Amino acid sequence: MSNRMKTAALVVLDLAFIALFLFTELRGNIEYVLRSRGEKVTAMVLVGWAGAISTVLFQTITNNRILTPSIIGLDSVYMLIQTAVVFLFGSTTLTMMNDMVHFLLSAGGMIGFSVFLYSFLFRREGQTVYFILLVGMILGTFFQSVTSFMQYLIDPNEFSIIQDRMFASFNNMKTELLWPAGIVIVVAIWYTYRHLHELDVLSLGKDHAINLGVSYETVVRRMLMVIAVLVSVSTALVGPIMFFGLIVANVAYAFFQTYEHRYLLVGAALFGIIALVSGQFVVERVFAFSTTLSVIINMVGGVYFLYLLLKERKAW
Repeated sequence: MSNRMKTAALVVLDLAFIALFLFTELRGNIEYVLRSRGEKVTAMVLVGWAGAISTVLFQTITNNRILTPSIIGLDSVYMLIQTAVVFLFGSTTLTMMNDMVHFLLSAGGMIGFSVFLYSFLFRREGQTVYFILLVGMILGTFFQSVTSFMQYLIDPNEFSIIQDRMFASFNNMKTELLWPAGIVIVVAIWYTYRHLHELDVLSLGKDHAINLGVSYETVVRRMLMVIAVLVSVSTALVGPIMFFGLIVANVAYAFFQTYEHRYLLVGAALFGIIALVSGQFVVERVFAFSTTLSVIINMVGGVYFLYLLLKERKAW
């Protein structure tokens, strides 16, 4: 099959899973049920595109297929913000906060951290991407430690409020946030697709990209900001999903077996939608909401990550 045929097949498969999720076991007020499920599907499509594309971009600029944007520490910043609000003002402030204010606070905090990190580290010429990742990982560990310290000090009843924010959930997602999140994600993806040819060259490595005329540091800096925006908005919308991007990106690599990002980005996003819709279907119909989608994805992703590590070790 050509890559176009593979993409078309994935689109059909996506539509099939979405139809299965929407129309299975329709009971009661059908209009309300369909609207509720439609909102969940919209959120899953947005998160699927954002998570998959940000991971493929991140792995392209780092030239490493086992790294994900979570290594920068954005998830740690998200949890630090949630915990700090409860620690300083109480859980009532977090639960009663306006949804748009909470979204802007969470997404703005993560994007602000990224802007500070990149602008500070890119001041000096010659800084490698791996140095930025190292600093991000250290800061992420520091934020996790501060978050854990505050969680030990707060009341156990208030900690349960924070615990709900630790895992991504499409059931508690606020529908009024879909429009602003969708607009930001679409704009970020549109900007990414304007630089597809540069991404194809970046996949060859830094030295080859520079020799072929790509302004390496400029492109990397811009793509890192796109990644930060995609991860921040999707995390603020539904919560953190650690291994999601790792799974769908590597499945897309294996399925398409090409360097062309016009297929890799779309393919990873389509696989992401399949993973989220089918996973949510299992959570609702099989486990009857006894677990969350992020728990299933993180468990599968953790096993897959270990498989990739063992596979890379054998290659060495």
